[in-house]
Amino acid sequence: MQVLRAGTPTAGTAPGGTVPGGTVPLGAVVETDLPARLDRLPWGRFHVLVIAALGITWILDGLEVTLAGTLAGALKQSPVLQFSNADVGFATSAYLLGAVLGAVGFGWLTDRLGRKKLFFITLAVYLSATAATALTWDVWSFAAMRFITGAGIGGEYTAINSTIQELVPARVRGWTDLVVNGSFWLGAAAGAFGSILVLDPTLMHPEYGWRIAFLIGAVLGLIVLLMRMWIPESPRWLMTHGRVAEAEAIVAGIERRVLGHGARRPDDLPTVRLRVRLFTPLSDVADALLVRYRGRAVIGLVLMVAQAFFFNAVFFTYALVLTDFYGVPVGHVGWYILPFSIGNFLGPLLLGRFFDTLGRRTMIVFTYAISGVLLAISGFMFQQELITVAQQTFAWTVVFFFASAAASSAYLTVSETFPLEIRALTIAVFYALGTGIGGVAGPWLFGSLIDSGSRSSVFAGYLFGAALMVAAAAVHWRWGVAAEGKSLEDVAQPLAAVD
Repeated sequence: MQVLRAGTPTAGTAPGGTVPGGTVPLGAVVETDLPARLDRLPWGRFHVLVIAALGITWILDGLEVTLAGTLAGALKQSPVLQFSNADVGFATSAYLLGAVLGAVGFGWLTDRLGRKKLFFITLAVYLSATAATALTWDVWSFAAMRFITGAGIGGEYTAINSTIQELVPARVRGWTDLVVNGSFWLGAAAGAFGSILVLDPTLMHPEYGWRIAFLIGAVLGLIVLLMRMWIPESPRWLMTHGRVAEAEAIVAGIERRVLGHGARRPDDLPTVRLRVRLFTPLSDVADALLVRYRGRAVIGLVLMVAQAFFFNAVFFTYALVLTDFYGVPVGHVGWYILPFSIGNFLGPLLLGRFFDTLGRRTMIVFTYAISGVLLAISGFMFQQELITVAQQTFAWTVVFFFASAAASSAYLTVSETFPLEIRALTIAVFYALGTGIGGVAGPWLFGSLIDSGSRSSVFAGYLFGAALMVAAAAVHWRWGVAAEGKSLEDVAQPLAAVD
């Protein structure tokens, strides 16, 4: 067995040849302390910039998605589109279906080609389709562009969550992941405010306001390209692909930025031994998901399905409930989504620390269970017409303060409890299954329930979503993994690890 220390080049060869552009032969074993060096770092400016560069993507996604949600009334009133509630739900489901397929395809590529390269591919798909949405002329063209937009966003989920996990120290991994995913709602707040302007008939023609909204989202998305230029490739990914010198240089650079020049490197850090290979066979992927980590797979699927139905069913039909049951004018919907969005961001921000201190199991169970219970209570009050539109908005804000943290923790769970080589694909698979099972049908179902005009029918939908969240809490309480404060390699040993 050929064992190489990280950073030590070799000109040797091994069966299968050498890594293209690298210095380590395929099949060689590399012993490295790079993961431990990343985990030992104190929080620094580098980590803040990572949050900013990755979080701004979700801010823009939240802006674009919220505009689409708040524009539901405008799409119905558009002289060209003339959507029904069912059409709005159909277009939303098309977006989510695109996200499902995009996540799987781009997730597979992220594990093969690297995190950084996919940053730019998925962003290009997202921006171009968002801009094209502004030029659509009927329900089919609109739905098609929303489908492609969703594909780009699905790919973003995999690349970004993988990078968060692999660059930030273990002790703050939970909070960081929740805050970055929760930053979606800062964009949602901005989208809610922006919708007030673009839907004001005194400022913009009803046919052009919603089109301009999509174009603005695409233009703002160009900022992300500049923000991402400096984010490095994941050193953990580089190591498994034999690019040892490149990984060593990146980690050394991060250490200099965080610790300063001349900082002493400890000699007793734990190491991991990895066998170099270019890709992970699908048979290994299947074995990891269906055999070795089958219990974790069940947990991930349950968490993702529950939060996907809960969020997508309620949020994407939020504007329809306001307009159809409370008589809120289309142009005023943004005022009601604004506090809802702020509550969704504050949840991960304020509760995220407890996922690293009190632990994953306690906080995931709590946030899932309380979200389900509160939605059932507020849904009953809605059905009985006991609350005004302002009180309904406050109730939803409280519910999703907890539900937003719960949803973000689902992504945290599936991205940190599976091996390095299949992390992006695993995120993609569970996002796809969760969104496909729980998310795609949700908006269409709720759109149909709202079309019925029956508060009892809508309440039944809320009860179903609440039951899913409580059931997910029970599953995680029984089989959840305590990953707080642990290295990713300790939570799930890499598939290429050599004992």
